[in-house]
Amino acid sequence: MSEDAPFRSHVKPVEDLRGPSGRLEAILNSGHPDALYAAIVAHPHPLGGGTMHTKAVYHATKAFSHFGLPVLRFNFRGTGLSEGAHDEGRGEVDDVRAGLDWLDRTFGLPILFAGFSFGSNVGLRACCGDARVRGLVGLGLPVRAAGRDYNYSFLPACGAVPKLFVSGDHDEFSPQGLLEAELAKAQDPKQVVWIEGSDHFFAGIPDSPASKLEVMQGAMRGWIREQFGL
Repeated sequence: MSEDAPFRSHVKPVEDLRGPSGRLEAILNSGHPDALYAAIVAHPHPLGGGTMHTKAVYHATKAFSHFGLPVLRFNFRGTGLSEGAHDEGRGEVDDVRAGLDWLDRTFGLPILFAGFSFGSNVGLRACCGDARVRGLVGLGLPVRAAGRDYNYSFLPACGAVPKLFVSGDHDEFSPQGLLEAELAKAQDPKQVVWIEGSDHFFAGIPDSPASKLEVMQGAMRGWIREQFGL
């Protein structure tokens, strides 16, 4: 799909996505019949109000959908209509794996992953080392948030899969120096994008109040085009 002709997807509910805790509420943005990849997007912390409809998740979905990729979004266990109870990031890793399995059964295509905040940490843990996953996007990776510390010692296991990390330069949950130290553990190829004047939610700061969600989406689209020739 060209920059001037984005694919127009249709959204439909997914009724048969199940994880270890039961049914996971999910929706699929349809893809082009000739799509070369499928994609999955994971949402931020549910205890902070994160769902598959969070603005950053929606914009990440649009970045993949622009190229005609089928994109799966779902609510983690205990969120929305998903069965089960929140598990502090442990069982949520298995929820992402259930989404990967569903995409693999449904489309049989290589998979690209993106997650925002809590969803990026959980999703990267699920996807790193999975041969079906050919590209990884971490948006607003948290280091310390709401009294929770996030560990990235697993990043070397992601191997040489292309990786994109996008964060705001005023991200209150990821001071730039701390996050850069964590991202140094990841192997190349990797690209790190700091969005000027952006907070954790890509919502802007008082000195630069305009939303940065389109900038984030643009960074994703450029990386997808460059790394995967779409």
